[in-house]
Amino acid sequence: MDALLHNTGLAFGLVFEPYVLIVILCSAVFGLVVGAIPGLTATMATALLVPITFFMPPVPAIAAIVTATAMAIFSGDIPGALLRIPGTPASAAYVDESYKMTLKGQAETALGASLIFSAIGGLFGTAVLITAAPALAEIALKFSSFEYFWLVVLGLSCAVFIGAGTPLKACISLLIGLLVACVGLENPGGYPRFTFGNTELMGGVSVIPMMVGMFAVSEVLRYVVNMDPPARIVVEKLGSVFTGMWGLIVKYPAALFRGSALGTLVGIQPGAGADMAAWMSYAVSKKFSKEPEKFGTGHVEGIVESGAANNSALAGAWVPALVFGIPGDSITAIAIGVLYLKGLNPGPTLFLNSPENVYAIFLVFILANLIMIPLGWATIRLATNILRVPGKILMPVILLFCIVGAFAINNSIFGVVVILVFGLLAYVMEENGFPVAPAILGVVLGTMLEETFVTSLIKSDGNLLGFFERPISAGLGVVTFVILFWPLASRLVRHLRAAA
Repeated sequence: MDALLHNTGLAFGLVFEPYVLIVILCSAVFGLVVGAIPGLTATMATALLVPITFFMPPVPAIAAIVTATAMAIFSGDIPGALLRIPGTPASAAYVDESYKMTLKGQAETALGASLIFSAIGGLFGTAVLITAAPALAEIALKFSSFEYFWLVVLGLSCAVFIGAGTPLKACISLLIGLLVACVGLENPGGYPRFTFGNTELMGGVSVIPMMVGMFAVSEVLRYVVNMDPPARIVVEKLGSVFTGMWGLIVKYPAALFRGSALGTLVGIQPGAGADMAAWMSYAVSKKFSKEPEKFGTGHVEGIVESGAANNSALAGAWVPALVFGIPGDSITAIAIGVLYLKGLNPGPTLFLNSPENVYAIFLVFILANLIMIPLGWATIRLATNILRVPGKILMPVILLFCIVGAFAINNSIFGVVVILVFGLLAYVMEENGFPVAPAILGVVLGTMLEETFVTSLIKSDGNLLGFFERPISAGLGVVTFVILFWPLASRLVRHLRAAA
């Protein structure tokens, strides 16, 4: 208990200092603006912040990412309600619902529900993060290379079968990421692979420029080739968004709890993310609603549950990121890269070596969700002006930001080449229905997959049964195989029943 109080006191000192608070405030405004502009996702906001975090100490660097993403996930609901264009993929699940509420003159209710229940869901997910992460870290200290191998395989399989609508395309995307992870000298044999004589590739493809390209440059390319006319704003002036919110809390407590809990659980699954949490929560809300016939006509219940799931999934995704170093989504994949840059290697030892920094991250989550309410209210009030920012001005600025940031990572033009190549690759993939997130997960986990596999084989003298000799390793292996072969088994069962 003394250690807990001591570390908490140190964390308060790290977070509540003027510099960190200013970083949190600026990041919040940045995240709200990026999320409110259609096409600029929360992941893109994170990627754009990375070059700035190079010049920050660890706590404000992570605070900037946490705050900006929480704000961007919420503010993506604003263009969804006003323009029927989701600002972020997480807002797509209920965009029709909120827009139809706007057409019925209930824009304030739709946006107010998004704001209030996003904050509540975020605080719920943070509570789970605070309680679950340290407990899991104690268990993770007993893990060896065998357990970490199965965790990595489990994360990769979840990315394919849980976080994607088309498993085959997600699997192809994942294989592309694993192929990229093979580039360079960072392998158990220390042999240069796929470098083609280029010394820049000896260190492998840097994850951060690659992600900036895949999430930011691809959106710039998409804007350039998109010739659709801009959407029309159907509301010119918004009233109070807080009116009736307490009544919604009283009326839909079960939906609020379901959305927060399901969002957190989905967020913990590697590769799922806030957008999958929102879709699943919206479907569950309709299934358990007393008024399912109202869904799709402008009904607030789906917004309550999905809005809570959005931000609770963000906190949930940090559980595997902090404890195991496995990203819960593409945002935490970027955050893990920043943690490594700051010398805070994610994993169970982080809770032993830098507990004050871990508690500081917890405090930042709480603070970000609390300030979301006043800043989100201000953003909604200014929404009609923000949504009029011309894309022909915004996109060149973003591209310039990406290029400067990529160059600044290693002071090399090669970083610029990386963001442009992977930006083009991501654009081609997404235009053909291939999700980008599995590729990112493949790059982040590819090296760990190979290292843990080879290390485990060395420990067991090449005996594959060694992966099942330890209790935790065997349990994780069984769960992994169940997830991998469940679609095949279910299809076989259906075929046998049809034949019978």
